[in-house]
Amino acid sequence: MERENLKSRLGFILLSAGCAIGIGNVWKFPYMAGQGGGGAFVLFYLIFLVILGLPIMTMEFAVGRASKKSPVKAYQALEKPGQKWHIHGYFTLAGCYLLMMFYTTIAGWMLHYFYMTATGKLSALSADAVADQFTRMLADPGVMMFWMVLVVVIGVVICAGGLQNGLERVTKVMMIALLAIMVVLAINSFFMAGAKEGLKFYLVPDFGRMQEVGVVSTLVGAMNQAFFTLSLGIGAMAIFGSYIGKDHSLMGESVRVVVLDTFVAITAGLIIFPACFTYGVDQTSGPSLIFITLPNIFANMPYGRLWGSLFFLFMAFAALSTVLAVFENIICCGMELTGASRRKSSLVNLFLIIALSVPCVLGYNVWSWDGFAVFGGAVLDFEDFLVSNLFLPLGSLVYLLFCVTRYGWGWENYKAEVNTGKGLKVHDWMRGYLTYGLPLIVIFIFLFGIYDKFFKYFENGMPYAKFIDLTQTLSLEAYYFTDSHWRQEALIETANQIKRNMKNDTLSDGYDICQAADSFYGVYSGQAALQVTPDKIMYIDSEIISQAQVYNYETKKTGAVYDKDKLTGYDPY
Repeated sequence: MERENLKSRLGFILLSAGCAIGIGNVWKFPYMAGQGGGGAFVLFYLIFLVILGLPIMTMEFAVGRASKKSPVKAYQALEKPGQKWHIHGYFTLAGCYLLMMFYTTIAGWMLHYFYMTATGKLSALSADAVADQFTRMLADPGVMMFWMVLVVVIGVVICAGGLQNGLERVTKVMMIALLAIMVVLAINSFFMAGAKEGLKFYLVPDFGRMQEVGVVSTLVGAMNQAFFTLSLGIGAMAIFGSYIGKDHSLMGESVRVVVLDTFVAITAGLIIFPACFTYGVDQTSGPSLIFITLPNIFANMPYGRLWGSLFFLFMAFAALSTVLAVFENIICCGMELTGASRRKSSLVNLFLIIALSVPCVLGYNVWSWDGFAVFGGAVLDFEDFLVSNLFLPLGSLVYLLFCVTRYGWGWENYKAEVNTGKGLKVHDWMRGYLTYGLPLIVIFIFLFGIYDKFFKYFENGMPYAKFIDLTQTLSLEAYYFTDSHWRQEALIETANQIKRNMKNDTLSDGYDICQAADSFYGVYSGQAALQVTPDKIMYIDSEIISQAQVYNYETKKTGAVYDKDKLTGYDPY
């Protein structure tokens, strides 16, 4: 069977960029940049992108182009007789399946919110009601299953149509539309009242803010984001290398893919920060940003239904571009392993991927289990941990060592392949860093990810399985120092985050409504000229709340949820 090739260079670049561009560019990068010193974080991110992500991307492309095989067969075409590098090929296929086991569900979320925004179902809702929509969606397996299956069907049908007539043609249209929508949304944000303040916070280097977060913490965050944003290590890039000719050097092509990925990440911040500063909303990250914070902004924005629909259409395209790229990898691997036609491999994987994606859908409701708390709370978090913390860094390390050491393909073979064609070249003076320095950095990223996931919160005696991270919702910016209380929207999102982690739509029946024994006079009690009417403090309590521990990042100590001495009497302020 003659191997298919991509029709154009543009198709290759957009397909590869589409695979790299994902939801992390939107719901993680802007937040990290804002908290890490704005332009200072972006500067270090770009540096790490060049010295970490770019070289490994050229290696994946080189392995694919030299072998003209899918990742599961590529090593066999290049390794020396008797070597075992090809074992990693099967792990790349497993990593692709694992990624799609939860990414299809997330892509379904985007389509669901595009539908709700476009049809006006989120219009005129209160902040509480908007937040509740996300919780309700997670609790409804029928809704989640419908959108997940739709995503899989769309992806498989497009890939079954052929490399050029299906995948390449659709991805070109979708990626160009994605970039155009982003530009329109960014221009709209520039004209908002809080644009100047928001863009200053986001883009102007602020090393003081970077020191507040922690210089080392910020640098490690920039390093991790630069490494993981390109989805390297599971052959997702290698497959597209196998579809191109040798007219252009792979370093130059990799630079173009990285530039597109970075453009999307930075432009996402240009959209988000002006909106958040205009409406006085704390910029968070993750699902709370996409499905709670931004929908609330759109609900209060002129023509919010239009801008909200465009935003979720952009997010749907970003998610689907990754789905299509990885589906192509899976389908091609199936064709080479079994000798099946493209359509037969597509049909088998249609049912297989749907079946494998079911645990993620049910992990938020029917199959919720406290054992996943250590990974973040749900099946999705466990699957994400396996991909992000194991398959990506260790897979990247294998590609790296295969290309630069004499025990694998070797430096000379890699250099000859990557430099074939017009464009930027890899030089011998880079060999020392790529052979000895870069592997150590990748190993550090892997070990730090394991430490961060399993050991970080044991340091102060906290059982990690009971930990709920509230630092993104109860940030310093969410506190009114003059009135000594948190912003209402921050408290609403905090409550919803706790409820989601506790796997409850509403508070459990197993709690008591309590009242403080004495009257509470508040912060004005020390001002004798003011006649203050005392209040009665009401709070909820339960066995779970009484056993829970709160970790204070400032004092590095743990304590009870309530300091009951402060629920009565006079505030020392």
